[in-house]
Amino acid sequence: MIDLSGKRALVTGASRGIGAAIAVALAENGADVAITFQNSPDRAEDVVSKIESLGRKAFAIQADNGDPVAAERSVDEAVAALGGLDILVNNAGIARYNMIADFEYEDIDAMFAVNVRGPILTTKAAIPHLPAGGRVINIGSAGADRIVGTPGTVYYMTKSALQSFTRGLAQELGPQNITSNLVQPGSTNTDMNPADGESSDYQRSLMPLGRYGEPGDVAAAVAFLASPAAKHITGSIVTVDGGLLA
Repeated sequence: MIDLSGKRALVTGASRGIGAAIAVALAENGADVAITFQNSPDRAEDVVSKIESLGRKAFAIQADNGDPVAAERSVDEAVAALGGLDILVNNAGIARYNMIADFEYEDIDAMFAVNVRGPILTTKAAIPHLPAGGRVINIGSAGADRIVGTPGTVYYMTKSALQSFTRGLAQELGPQNITSNLVQPGSTNTDMNPADGESSDYQRSLMPLGRYGEPGDVAAAVAFLASPAAKHITGSIVTVDGGLLA
């Protein structure tokens, strides 16, 4: 059994999809949870309501993960709302697709700002608050290890950066008994990549299980890594991909 009783978590980009599932899963296992959102206040409030219905504290913070000031502020607000911080889940991310020859500078910069700089700055702000036994869990993509469609090359590049970031953090934070791990979803049924989307049949053909994952599949891996059961796991990559990398 996963027991997160008394733990306080911040999940970035959690108004929908994988982030929302992670936030609810942490609450189901006993944690109080703050979430960030950018443009979906109604959906963020729905997540807050679900968490509160479980008897846990919940708080929604409007913050653009690509804005350095907002990324760091979100940690301060979460700590103030929850009374501290034990678990940070860097989930916020954006995806923009194009061939390299046609990529706009603005799209490249936006993805690096949200997908790479955002987790760095959010973690930087969180470290002073994380106690022994704290957790940093980054959400990447199985595409970091296998390019599925060349228009995603730059997006996957930003996700591969999280591998080095996660391992470096494990080295840096290990002496404080804080773990750092990376969860890499494969094709997961969300608004960004629906199971009935244009390329969904192709994606399913690449997976031995032959089906899309659900946000709850990723959330279950995160909840485990956040728990005491994972106290000796750090610097690891857990891939939830239906066998895509097999």
